[in-house]
Amino acid sequence: MSETSEDTIVSNMHDDLRQAIDVHFDETVETLTELVRIPSVSATPDTACDVRRSADAVLALMVKHGFSNAEILEVEGSHPAVFGEISAPDGAPTILLYAHHDVQPVGVGWTTNAFDPQEIDGRLTGRGSADNKAGVVTHLAAVQAHNGKPPVGVKLFIEGEEEVGSAHLVEFLDRYGDQLAADVIVIADSGNWRVGVPSLTTSLRGLVDCEVEVRVLVSGQHSGMLGGAFPDALMTMSRLLATLHDKAGNVAIPGLVSFDSPPLDLIEEELRRVAGAVEGLEIIGDGSLTSKIWSQPACSILAIDAPRTDEAINAIVPSAKAKISLRLAPGDEATRAMAAMVAHLESNVSWGAEVTITPGAMADAYQLDTMDPAYDAYRTAFAEAWGCEAVEMGVGGSIPFVAAFSERYPDATILLTGVADPTSNIHGPDESVSLNDLKKACLAEAIALRLLQ
Repeated sequence: MSETSEDTIVSNMHDDLRQAIDVHFDETVETLTELVRIPSVSATPDTACDVRRSADAVLALMVKHGFSNAEILEVEGSHPAVFGEISAPDGAPTILLYAHHDVQPVGVGWTTNAFDPQEIDGRLTGRGSADNKAGVVTHLAAVQAHNGKPPVGVKLFIEGEEEVGSAHLVEFLDRYGDQLAADVIVIADSGNWRVGVPSLTTSLRGLVDCEVEVRVLVSGQHSGMLGGAFPDALMTMSRLLATLHDKAGNVAIPGLVSFDSPPLDLIEEELRRVAGAVEGLEIIGDGSLTSKIWSQPACSILAIDAPRTDEAINAIVPSAKAKISLRLAPGDEATRAMAAMVAHLESNVSWGAEVTITPGAMADAYQLDTMDPAYDAYRTAFAEAWGCEAVEMGVGGSIPFVAAFSERYPDATILLTGVADPTSNIHGPDESVSLNDLKKACLAEAIALRLLQ
């Protein structure tokens, strides 16, 4: 993949929008900064008031930018979402712009204060700076560039619980489905190929997970008296977990979908750097790097419940539990993959140990249809704003609400965009967003709204 010269791609036909984005960009950055200062962590009950404060801030911004019918949307037990609308001119389509205002917990390892954003080397730091409050301000700036009167209808839906799996999204769609209906749905919760290179996400992996418990004894027994006659639960669990991959590191659960993706220009050195891989760590599995992270299944052991080393005694451990996460390639089905994983675990436990499997989350993989005029509009808009062609890429993660929107609005075109890049460290310490890319994303969406009319 090679970048095309900015002189070749960029025209002056959208100079009015480019100027508007430039004039208001300091305001856009300040808006993002103020949103990031609100610790809207949706995963913990003690921060629920901050999630609501964040929703109120987004509501005020919608009103400021000319959205009518701006309101907080709620269903029982959910964090608040925010909705606003600018009606479509006669004959024009309506575009639903999605982002979320909730964020991940802080975690450890930050070198800055997660909720005191700082501009460092052209990037704004802070939890939510990239994921996904940048998406919120991108949508607002694109509408502002049209003086609050875009040539298409715009509905803005800002969710408040994406970081906890959009647990109530189906209920939101059941209650507010007619209100959210649109011809095109733009979900600004993905990212770009790399800094300075825009992207359209065209596929997502699915997800299933489960907890597996193995039990060998009713209770712990003296390891000297009975060790050697009976296995302990940890050695039994270790053998079982080892069956999930072959010697090369490929997922060994039979029947899962897997295929090759275009390699593009991703190189091992770049992937190692982004991952923070330790020196000498091998790349596992077969196929191209993009295939490994986009279009092949991936199995991870997320946690193991077992005695801590500082609590160890000379006794046979009677039981152990592990949580297993399985990412699914586009084209696979979550229910079928869950059944395959359960069957594999049940049939591979050693020495007659008792095994109990508790299925958990499920999300189908998704492949987007890019043969649509809306995609052409965004390709053109990206080329105008960035000065290079957009990369069409897969994403290894799962976004369950994409399938929910697709099922509810089968005639709508769905696009996945975003402002994050591989160095944004979303969900990790020192999350950040490139301000240069943020400006280009705002311009690209403003241009796209014009081209979609």
